[in-house]
Amino acid sequence: MNLPELKIGNLTAHIPIIQGGMAVRVSTASLAAAVANEGGIGVIGASGMGLDELRDQIRKAKQLSKGIIGVNIMVALSNFIKMVKVSIEEKIDLVIAGAGFSKDLFHLGKDSNTPVVPIVSSLRLAKIAENLGASAIVVEGKEAGGHLGTDISIKELIPGIVKEIKIPVIAAGGIINGKDVAEMFHMGVDGVQMATRFLASKECEVSEKFKDMYLNARKEDVIIIRSPVGLPGRAIRNKFADKLMCGTVPPPVDCDNCLKHCSGEYCILHALDNSRRGLVDDGVVFCGEYVYKIKEILSVKEIIKQIVDEVNISN
Repeated sequence: MNLPELKIGNLTAHIPIIQGGMAVRVSTASLAAAVANEGGIGVIGASGMGLDELRDQIRKAKQLSKGIIGVNIMVALSNFIKMVKVSIEEKIDLVIAGAGFSKDLFHLGKDSNTPVVPIVSSLRLAKIAENLGASAIVVEGKEAGGHLGTDISIKELIPGIVKEIKIPVIAAGGIINGKDVAEMFHMGVDGVQMATRFLASKECEVSEKFKDMYLNARKEDVIIIRSPVGLPGRAIRNKFADKLMCGTVPPPVDCDNCLKHCSGEYCILHALDNSRRGLVDDGVVFCGEYVYKIKEILSVKEIIKQIVDEVNISN
């Protein structure tokens, strides 16, 4: 099969792949721009950044690419609306929002003519998003990495949603290669979102130790952990996860009040940042369910070419 273009509002991506916006400086301008330059949609993971840093990242991505650049912002953040407004001020191409649901986001998108793409995990929320004016929806199944909104597989979610929803439907969760992409398109989606595969790319600015965790992961290493956000999270088992399961992770000494609601059990932003910087024994290593299928670090260009080639031979 040949991959179709993905149309979201007045935007057209020649490659119907959205690079997932991984938080705490995992999806930065360099990765987003690289994906956009290959015809996909590059996304900056805004969560964990300051407002000025987000401005700088959007400007840098736009300097590096003439393609489509979006942001992904967690609704759970206490400064969620401020981050959306900064993104809109910087003429971001689209806003993707997960880890919660915000009706205010749709008003901001409408007022600025900025496409809004919420992440949902049910037909009910998909319908609400469509009625509120979403330009598209990302449907995320249980196979996704990071914070999870469902325990239902993407393969179970998609059929009912594509049947009922008229705006573009983008599938997310457990999509690693061209075979996975082709399977989603055969189920009727308009595009796919992939995060885990793009972390294992040359352009992703995380430490090599973080990437090595992906390359060395086994199926049994992928587990579900608790997060102070209030949602379960999928991660690779490490020393930090073992402490978390035993209840021996010390609570944070101070707090930036970055979340609207936080259990206070530990600081998720610090834990994610530790892993990003290479302190993988002292942090959370978020990943998708099928991370163990990734065996090499490639450039974004090589990853997308490989996916397209695999799609073309998957008929």
